[in-house]
Amino acid sequence: MIRHFEEELNELKEKLLYMGSLVETMIHYAIKSLVERNEGLIEEVSKHEDEVNKIQIEIDDKCLKLLALQQPTAIDLRFITSAMKINSDLERMGDQAINITQAVVNLLKEPPLKPLIDIPRMAEIVRKMVKDSLDAFVKKDADLAKSVLLKDDEVDGLKDQIFRELLTYMMADSKSITRALDLILISRHLERIGDHSTNISEDVIFMVLGKDIRHHKEG
Repeated sequence: MIRHFEEELNELKEKLLYMGSLVETMIHYAIKSLVERNEGLIEEVSKHEDEVNKIQIEIDDKCLKLLALQQPTAIDLRFITSAMKINSDLERMGDQAINITQAVVNLLKEPPLKPLIDIPRMAEIVRKMVKDSLDAFVKKDADLAKSVLLKDDEVDGLKDQIFRELLTYMMADSKSITRALDLILISRHLERIGDHSTNISEDVIFMVLGKDIRHHKEG
């Protein structure tokens, strides 16, 4: 019975990792569609959304069954409840990637406003946060989780920098306003993905250390 339970927990880990890899791919294609002005890549993001939603339901179902049919110890209970919260964060990240592509659709109808430097850089940091937060979960590595939290300020700084730069474009030329606003929205969607990664990392720290650091990140 114990061995079967361990197998179920491992399967849950694998499903979350796979879901995370899909979300990373969605983020990658969403930003690549913007940088390369390639509408075909937007379809790739949409294809993955259905699978992410399907896996979310499967993971929730598996977690509820494990809670109902087993009697998990404190550490396993924290693992399962963390998995349910992480599952929700990953699904929302996928939604943010879709939101990015919706802004990209608008941007592709117009000439480029400016060379893209900070948004791709921001996207790479965020993708790394997603990957590291999930690795921390699987490895039960609180230190790796804490390193993700430290990147949150860098993401916020880039978002603010992008906003300030695009504001100057809007003030200089009213014809740039729509495109600038779409780019600002994309940076905000990326920031939200980063926020979901920090949520996952906070859940990992709670799972491993039994310590709630949501309102004091220095942990």
